[in-house]
Parts: sequence; C-alpha cells; structure tokens
Amino acid sequence: MILSSHDRRLLLGPLNKNNAILVQILGICSALAVTAKMEPALVMGISVTAVTALSSVILSLLRDAIPTRVRIIVQLVVVSALVIIIDQLLKAFAYDVSKQLSVFVGLIITNCIIMGRIEAFALANKPWPSLLDGIGNGLGYAFILLIVAFFRELLGSGTLFGLPVIPGACYRWGYANNGLMILPPMALILVGIVIWIHRARNKDLIEP
Repeated sequence: MILSSHDRRLLLGPLNKNNAILVQILGICSALAVTAKMEPALVMGISVTAVTALSSVILSLLRDAIPTRVRIIVQLVVVSALVIIIDQLLKAFAYDVSKQLSVFVGLIITNCIIMGRIEAFALANKPWPSLLDGIGNGLGYAFILLIVAFFRELLGSGTLFGLPVIPGACYRWGYANNGLMILPPMALILVGIVIWIHRARNKDLIEP
C-alpha cells in the first residue's frame, strides 16, 4: 500500500523532527528507568507503540460519542485496559523482561505521549490517520529509548542485548566498564545530549 505524503509525515515525522521526547520533552521518565539494557528498552518501546496506536484508533472511533466532560476518564479506561493486556502478554511470553520492567509497564498509563496524542490528534481525526500518528509517535519514543540504552549498556556493561561485544583483550589491557552509565542520572544526561544534537540540526524548532 502506498502512503500519501500526509500519511508519511504522520508516520515518519515523529522519528525525527517532530519527536515528542526531543521537541515536547514528553515521556522522558522511561529513559531513566528502562534504558540500562537494550532488551527492556526495546520491549518498552514496542509496548508503548502498541498502546499509543490502538488507543488512538479506539478513541478516534468513539470521539463523537464521548461527552466532553468525561473524555479524560474514558481515555484512561481505554489506555488502562490496553496496558493490562500488554502486561499479561509480557508475563506470558517474555516473563524475564517483564520482571526487569517491573512496575514501569503499568506506568505506561501515565505516559504523557499517549494522552497527548489522544487529546491533540485522535479526538479530532479519523481512525486511519490516528493509527499512523500513534505508530509514528510510539516508534519515535522507542527510537530515543534505544539510542540511550545502546550507549548505557555498551559503555556500562560491555554488552548489547546481553551479549558481550567488547573483546576480552581490552579488559586485560586495562579497559573497565563505566559504572556511571548504568545509573539513572546518566540516562538524563544522554537524553539531554540527544536533545542538544537534535536542536542543533533543527534550528527552526528553537524559538527566537
């Protein structure tokens, strides 16, 4: 299926210039919690993408039937139900990763990106563009998590996805893993560096 230019902007824009973490500083808490290793970062990214996409479609379909005064409650019910389903699927098929993510899967409910896209886009658009917007923003979120997790796991543990990638000879010659990389403050520093690079490449996003 060929996507129109508008559809491509919805899907691909959040991967770079319109990334919610880099532009609006949303969903940043996960970067502190689940990026010490790439595997939980990837699973969290996929989970948030699924919840964002499905909740956007469901609430887009219901947008004309939801009274304005209870829309936030309805949004929370839909997102909570999807998060519970994701949590149960992880426990059934990826139990070890589910244990690593711990309570942070449940905290997807409070992810600002999900609620932000529902409010800003899904409630005002049809299901198809809402789906693309949800997928795009979820993938943009996952992309940043994976960048941060890549450097934290590589430099902090010498592994990627749990597999050793730094030759043993390097350790014999005196190389040592940087323990600071696996501490939460370093995740915040790395996110700040990524935001700085992004703003430097997209100067039009900076207010005069």
